Amino acid sequence: MTMNSDPKSLEIQPVQRPIIGEITPPGSKSITNRALIVAAMAEGTSILRGTLESDDTRVMLESLKKLGISWSRDDQNTITIQGCGGKIPASQADLWLENSGTSIRFLTAMCATGSGTYILDGNKRMRERPIEDLIHSLQSLQVDAKCTEGNRCPPVKIQTTGLPGGTVNIAGSLSSQYLSGLLMVAPYAQAPLEIIVEGELVSIPYIEMTLDVMKRFGVEVQTEDLQSYRIEPQKYQGCDYQIEPDASAASYFFAAAAITQGKVTIPGLSRSAMQGDVHFVDVLEEMGCEVTWKENSITVQGRKLQGIDIDMNAISDTAQTLAAVAVFAVGSTRVRNVAHMRIKETDRVAAVVTELKRLGIKVEEHTDGFTIHPGPITPASIKTYDDHRMAMSFSLIGLMNPGIQIEDPACTAKTYPHYFEDLQKLCKSAV
Repeated sequence: MTMNSDPKSLEIQPVQRPIIGEITPPGSKSITNRALIVAAMAEGTSILRGTLESDDTRVMLESLKKLGISWSRDDQNTITIQGCGGKIPASQADLWLENSGTSIRFLTAMCATGSGTYILDGNKRMRERPIEDLIHSLQSLQVDAKCTEGNRCPPVKIQTTGLPGGTVNIAGSLSSQYLSGLLMVAPYAQAPLEIIVEGELVSIPYIEMTLDVMKRFGVEVQTEDLQSYRIEPQKYQGCDYQIEPDASAASYFFAAAAITQGKVTIPGLSRSAMQGDVHFVDVLEEMGCEVTWKENSITVQGRKLQGIDIDMNAISDTAQTLAAVAVFAVGSTRVRNVAHMRIKETDRVAAVVTELKRLGIKVEEHTDGFTIHPGPITPASIKTYDDHRMAMSFSLIGLMNPGIQIEDPACTAKTYPHYFEDLQKLCKSAV
């Protein structure tokens, strides 16, 4: 890969042979931001190892500091955090979350447990991303919470004297992050809290991840079907916690193996991983790849690829990765049940369709996903819409086709600042 004369664009250099190698992505964003919230509310000190250093985790840490939470970070991506025991020190804070959905949703719920006035806001795209369902749930619990622009989206203002208990409904169809936010702060409600999910719950593995993190810090949640939950008042206990490599990030390297018919191993992930996105490799297996699961690693061996028809609701963060792989398959690929991707960093369904068409690929847009019909690829400059996953996934197409340029490659800093350097390291075996 080489940088163009225009530093705002990156040209992907095709590989000459299959990619073979091993690489460890940075820590999981999803686990890092959950662990930061839980550790911040815990009793005592927590040591979080293998944390992700990225824009999303930076804005979370900056906000926790503004809330009076003390933490330090070493050069080994270990964060030591002093928990507040469920009593947020700051009675007033203005929190700036850029375009980090997990951060603003989790912190909105956390601020509801405080005592004071809190404002949460973000960039232009964040002001287009709905948070109203979470706000409505807090209002039903008698918390003074509102979207100050009256448009279902941030900025959010919370005026609170704490989170009462009771029964609350929460919508599950737009984002699982609303529910995750409520679950993580529920132990600090003033009485038992019962949460009932309305409608279909999207991205269920992320709720299971939330419950797992809560359990590791000593809190039990009563649930039988992931549609209703009861949480008694409890306190998290600080602990020493190891964070897994990011499975969503790993998907790009697994996809590189699939596309080039190479072989890539990711250490630190396994079938018992907390992240549902490890099962992206099952999708690749269905397309024809060979997958080897070991106790502490996953390996994908690329083979001839076949198009598939697949529901990716549970692992929608890898749907863009699959779109890049599908371009190289024999036969069409239909991705279903990912309508909630439209309220992510960009409208990811529309963005995938637009950029594949720019490459000359025939693709159909559906309300809940897309259908890709492989064909010859035309060189093009790919727009990334300030979406890290657009940049990372579409870079893979350039591994097999010359003339693919990625605009604004720096947008990967949101979750994976060194993605292109790591991809280049992996590709050295295939130059």
